[in-house]
Amino acid sequence: KLDKARESLSGNVAIAVALAYLLMVAVFSHWGFPFFILLTIPLGISGGILGLWIVNNIFGISAPLDMITMLGAVVLIGTVVNNPILLVEQTRKQLAAGGEVHESIMQAAQIRLRPVMMSMMTTTVGLSPVVFLAGAGTELYRGLGTIVMFGLFFSTIITLVFTPALLGLVLKDKTDS
Repeated sequence: KLDKARESLSGNVAIAVALAYLLMVAVFSHWGFPFFILLTIPLGISGGILGLWIVNNIFGISAPLDMITMLGAVVLIGTVVNNPILLVEQTRKQLAAGGEVHESIMQAAQIRLRPVMMSMMTTTVGLSPVVFLAGAGTELYRGLGTIVMFGLFFSTIITLVFTPALLGLVLKDKTDS
């Protein structure tokens, strides 16, 4: 039964990523920009798994890798993409206004830093009691909360460092040719 559930979940993750990509293609009217955003998903999930290891081994709190915890990866897909969407869209607006690539990316990062940090902080603070405090129901959802909390935290760092650098490399090459 566990193998069937795992197969079903992996199929659901693939469908979730495909739907997220197609939705972003429709929003951006571009096939390439959603790839910048989707690159944060595996990095965010790896941050969530690292967070699960940290909670289990450093904090000594039991957060098993069970099916509910694996559902956290599906939840993470929806939350991780929000911050890079803000950054990529603002960069596109700056470029459309006639800005240079480097300056547009820097301005987009400055303009969107506050909303990105607010989104990450509210989610992290909201999930902290589920992850770190013992109580009724926390044992059941501790793994899911850990995956989402640490995954979002890690993906925010990636969004603010990796995404602008990647945008700069790719958009610079487009303007040079």
